[in-house]
Amino acid sequence: MAIVYAVGIGPGETECMTAEALAALKKADVICGYTVYLDLVRPLFPDKEMFSTPMKREIDRCRQALQTAMEGRTVAMVCSGDAGVYGMAGLLLQLQEEYPGTEVEVIAGVTAALSGGAVLGAPLSHDFCVISLSDLLTPWEVIEKRLRCAAEADFALAIYNPRSKKRSDYLQRACDILMEHKAPDTVCGWVRNIGREEEDFRVLTLKQLREEPVDMFTTVFVGNADTRQIGGRMVTPRGYEKRM
Repeated sequence: MAIVYAVGIGPGETECMTAEALAALKKADVICGYTVYLDLVRPLFPDKEMFSTPMKREIDRCRQALQTAMEGRTVAMVCSGDAGVYGMAGLLLQLQEEYPGTEVEVIAGVTAALSGGAVLGAPLSHDFCVISLSDLLTPWEVIEKRLRCAAEADFALAIYNPRSKKRSDYLQRACDILMEHKAPDTVCGWVRNIGREEEDFRVLTLKQLREEPVDMFTTVFVGNADTRQIGGRMVTPRGYEKRM
């Protein structure tokens, strides 16, 4: 069976990868992915063949991976975080039927909501939503609706892709929407360059978050009504203490 592994490599540092992810990369004859992600694994596998496509050429990249597998070579498609969370796992599975004899095996990774949450403390200990502010594939009107519904239901949130050069005001707009239902002093946080040498984080309020100069390497966390700052960490209680 020709195999394409969809591999989530976590934040990128070796110690943040799962053993299963490392094993899949070792088995692969060819590793493919976005250039930034290939650069993270290249030092571990300098002798392996690698290929990439530019951003917005994800379909071409997945087709090339599946075609390479059909030719008898084991392929690993690397994605940051988890391959099934804003990654290539879904697209590979959508295209798989066009490449008879291929199998796509999804290898779980540590997505930014989890690795970033660990840096901040425990912001996602209760029900939460993950929402991307990128409107490349999702209309902004849909993103607004999801933000508004999540805020009204008082979910904690992990927000991906909070700002870019072309979307410089999207986090501000998102915070304004959230403050329709969440208090301005709701405990929030952000983590930049999760798991890397330049890692940085801050715990702050929703009102303060609106003015933060975050970027695409940052994951943002918004608490619910019960979220607290404890010892400089962000904690969303599960409610165990209510049973005492």
